Amino acid sequence: MKRLVNRGLERWRQKVRTLKTEAHAVFLASRDPRAPWYAKALAACVLAYLFSPIDLIPDFMPVIGYLDDLIIVPAGLLLVIRLIPAEVMAEHREAVRVVALERKPNWVVAGVIVTIWVTLLLIAVRFVIHRLR
Repeated sequence: MKRLVNRGLERWRQKVRTLKTEAHAVFLASRDPRAPWYAKALAACVLAYLFSPIDLIPDFMPVIGYLDDLIIVPAGLLLVIRLIPAEVMAEHREAVRVVALERKPNWVVAGVIVTIWVTLLLIAVRFVIHRLR
């Protein structure tokens, strides 16, 4: 049973990695002059929705809140990929792959993020302790 769960989680991780790669490739391809204007417009809408804090269905609604993210974004990316010429997408997928291989972890940014989280945690703990007194 545990092996089945691990295999399922690994498939989801791979799909998320693929989605991130495809989103980055679509972003690059949407800036390419060989891409048609309507593909660029749809790519802008899909990517804006992906990074927007506003959803069609709020995320706090159980299950339904995440369905729009799980359906709209992949469907929009798939449609944009079909609208952009295959050679343009292949070129930008390769560019994303090369950048991912060359990218080194940015430990300074990681340190800043960890510091922010630790600071927020300490503030929350202090607030709770203060309220309990």
